[in-house]
Amino acid sequence: MLTKASPRSPNGAIYFITNGPDENMVVSAAINADGTLRLDRAVASGGRGLHGHTANGNTGADGLFSQGSVQVSSKKNLLATVNAGSNTISLFSIDPRRPTILTPLGDPISSEGEFPQSVAFSSDGSRLCALNGGAINGVNCFSVDSKLGLVTLPNTLRYLGLNQTNPPNGPPGTLSQIHFSEDDSKLVVSYKGATGPGFLATWDVAKDGSLAANYTQVNVPGAMVPFSLTPIPGENAFLLTDPGIGFDVVDFSGKGRGSANTVPGNGATCWSTHSTKTGNYYTVDVAANTIREVQLDSNLKPRVVASYTVANGTSPIDPEVATVGGKDYLYVLGAASEVVDVFALSGPAKAKQIATVDVAGPARAAGLSLSPGSLQGMATYVRSGY
Repeated sequence: MLTKASPRSPNGAIYFITNGPDENMVVSAAINADGTLRLDRAVASGGRGLHGHTANGNTGADGLFSQGSVQVSSKKNLLATVNAGSNTISLFSIDPRRPTILTPLGDPISSEGEFPQSVAFSSDGSRLCALNGGAINGVNCFSVDSKLGLVTLPNTLRYLGLNQTNPPNGPPGTLSQIHFSEDDSKLVVSYKGATGPGFLATWDVAKDGSLAANYTQVNVPGAMVPFSLTPIPGENAFLLTDPGIGFDVVDFSGKGRGSANTVPGNGATCWSTHSTKTGNYYTVDVAANTIREVQLDSNLKPRVVASYTVANGTSPIDPEVATVGGKDYLYVLGAASEVVDVFALSGPAKAKQIATVDVAGPARAAGLSLSPGSLQGMATYVRSGY
């Protein structure tokens, strides 16, 4: 336990991982009625973490070079996470009455590759796909069994054959995120280019969950290093962060609304999420310690409508939004300072930081060992009716 448990059931929870080389832990914090957090507990994932290497030999704040290392299926009350050092994926059931309580569902399962870094649930939570980013890179998918946990799904193991190491060297030249299209008909992966522009790799998904034998390479004209994949609801399109320029829009609808967008002051914009209440997108620039709020018009043309900064040295990475009591709250993991910053999203261009939650202090007090810059991932779950 990281804190003394409250007798009152939380409205929801956030989750992230420690990505420790000796033991990977999933940390959960309760979401209170006002959107603030209360650190609650940590549970062993059953595997180990691992950090990629940057050009200067450091691990950096983003050890997995990815978004989506922890994901939740609210429909099935499930959480999945990667264990990059064990080459496995772990699955947990979420107690809907006390969402900070996670119970392992089956044993961790091999990702059938190296350095799993991102996972994605299908829309109904019946399938999970994983992205491997090491020397053996590609995707692999599983069906979700209510008793056995993850079960290998036939005809879904697909290799990309990128020239990488284990752990990978990056961020350029590494894979970033895996995501299903909104209708589950495609599996999409983002790749950050090394000697040239990056691209998306997509596989058609059959009704039985199997994947096309080969991927289709989708180029993004003007883009440099596509990173995160945030779906644009109802549009068959994605907003992509791009640390080289700012962000991109990729349109799979055939309407030709894709674009690459240079953002003034961009340092390294790598992560993104969406708020249903404001209708806007929130991108995280780790180098500038800045969160930018992006609005899309009916033609998916974007513009930055507001910017918010966090404390210097925070190194903000993975963000996620939760809707509690009819209001949206943004949670951003500060990898370098080992905190979670909380923003209330009261309307478009009206985000306000309401709390900063220290993770390192309570973790040490509870005997939980954290490596500098090790915290990764962000996922949220909200109880039904809240």
